[in-house]
Parts: sequence; C-alpha cells; structure tokens
Amino acid sequence: MKNSYSKSYAAAGVDITAGYKAVELMKAHIARTRNEGCLDDVGGFGGCFGLPVKGMEEPVLVSGTDGCGTKVKLAILMDKHDTIGIDAVAMCVNDIICCGAKPLFFLDYIACGKNVPEKIASIVSGVAEGCVQSGAALIGGETAEHPGLMPVEDYDLAGFAVGIVDKKKIIDNKKMKAGDVIIALPSTGIHSNGFSLCRKVFDIDNNNPELYKAREELGGRTIAEALLTPTRIYVKSILALLEKVAVKGISHITGGGFYENIPRSIPDGLGAKINKADVKVLPIFDLIKEFGNIPERDMFNTYNMGVGMSVVVSPEDVDAALEILRANGDDAYVIGEIIESDDGVVFC
Repeated sequence: MKNSYSKSYAAAGVDITAGYKAVELMKAHIARTRNEGCLDDVGGFGGCFGLPVKGMEEPVLVSGTDGCGTKVKLAILMDKHDTIGIDAVAMCVNDIICCGAKPLFFLDYIACGKNVPEKIASIVSGVAEGCVQSGAALIGGETAEHPGLMPVEDYDLAGFAVGIVDKKKIIDNKKMKAGDVIIALPSTGIHSNGFSLCRKVFDIDNNNPELYKAREELGGRTIAEALLTPTRIYVKSILALLEKVAVKGISHITGGGFYENIPRSIPDGLGAKINKADVKVLPIFDLIKEFGNIPERDMFNTYNMGVGMSVVVSPEDVDAALEILRANGDDAYVIGEIIESDDGVVFC
C-alpha cells in the first residue's frame, strides 16, 4: 500500500508493511486457484463468488471449518511450511464432500508471532495447492500478527470452505441397509489428527533425534517426513463416484478414528463390521504403536490407520465403485459391511 507505514506500530511488534509484502508474494499462488465463480481480485474487504446453480432444483450451501492441530508444531520444527496448507484445506473439503457437496471456495486464517512474508507466502502456497486439488477457489483470508501472544517463530493455521449440492442429492444414509458394503479409500498417513499423542510418543517438542533418522520401514523416509505428509484430498474421486454410483454414506476418518467417524454416516439400528485383517495399516502407525506401547484399540480410536475415508454402497455397485475410485487415483478396497447392530463399529 502506498505511503502506509507506522513506526510506532512497528516498535510495538507489528510491521504492517510486512503484511503488504506477504500479500504480494501470495498473489501468484492464489491465481492458480481461480475458477468460474471468482468475481474479484485479492485485496478487498470480502471475497465475492458467483454461485453456479444452473441445473439445480434446490441448491444447498454446505460449509466446514477446521485447522491442522498441533501438526503445525512439526512444520515449525522442520522449518517446512509449504505443505501444511494442504492439510488445512483437506480437513474442510473432505468433510463437506461427505454430504455430496462440491467445494466452491476457501478462506484461510493465519495467526503468527511475527509476519515473515516469505514464510507466510510459503504457507499460502500449500493452501493454494490444496484448493487446486479440490477445485476450490482461494478468495480471501487473514494474516494476523500477534506479538506477545505467540513466540515470534510460531503460527497457527485454520480455514473455512463452502460447497454446493442439489438438495435431492445430499447423502443422508436413509437408504442404507444391512448387507451394504464398506469401501476404504487409503490415507497418506497420519493426516491432521492425533498429533498430540504423536508429540508425546516421539518426544517431538524436544526435537527428538529419532525423528530425523531414515527408516527402512518408511521407505527411507524419516519419521518427521512421514508425519508431515499432507492429508489426502478425496474430492475429485468422490465427485466422480457420485456421478455414476448411488452412494449411501461417506465418512471422513479424522480424530476419533474408526470408532467415532464411521458411525456418523450410519443410521440408528445399523453398525459397521470391519474385517481387521483387510485394513491396510501404514507403517507409521506401527511405529506409533511400538514407540508409545499404545493398545491396538486406542490406535483405531485415535488414528485413521491407513483409511482416510470410507464409502458405503450396495453390493451390486461395489465393482463399479472400486473401478471409478481407482481410476481417479484412490486404490480403494473393501473392508467390511453394514450389519444390524447398535454397537457402532465391530471388528472381526
């Protein structure tokens, strides 16, 4: 901004000119996310978006908001900030796609101890990548400098997504019945939940050297690299599936693991029978269990264990669903079925 500066504010710890520089550095990343609904450029007081309602009888907006939790702590320790934004987007758009809603736009919020423009732009580059992966436009956001409230190197990141779906196409589980099949979509790792336990197990806050040793079971990656792997975004594969298959329920496997999230898409009187041997558990979860001596049940009640999302379809639609999901980059497989039960999730 021309002629905008304040020596007094800078002396108090807030450099408003750094904020302007950060916005300039962000613009190229934000431009990647523009879609047909965008109406203006970055820099105004609100993000404007034209709703694509053509062909919809009763358009319904679906919203979701979330953050990355204490995964941010690891990004700060590793001084790697260009992927954490993918997590922020994923946690929001993966939720709203469970209703069948196509993401339209996203806004981010970054709180930091000190605004370092290059770091903020790196964070936003990840947000932009998440938006590109989900088809959402990044139409606005806020970067707030909080000296005295946060250490200068710290920041937190959260976001807000809005999607749209025709009311008659909202996924509401009303047609789900015993015998329907549960399909797993693999995760990329921890995603963005359970990091408080990870920090304790791996002594992350003390920057444990074990975090940075290459491990054969992780394909040569370090524990830190495996933990920081961005959350998988399932939007495009799920949208492709919804075009061809009558999906009866979708669960985003986040905090609370299998036991909390799968029942959220299942009606009363029905439950999920999961074949434990069929779950393709990723090596990072075995390491968490080993390092922390964590009971298996707690693992399945905290982490996604390698299953980032589950989808319920009729038995006759299984083959078609698997083919579509695999064609769109998700190596989906069957992990169980819907049963008559009031016990939520049952492993066998």
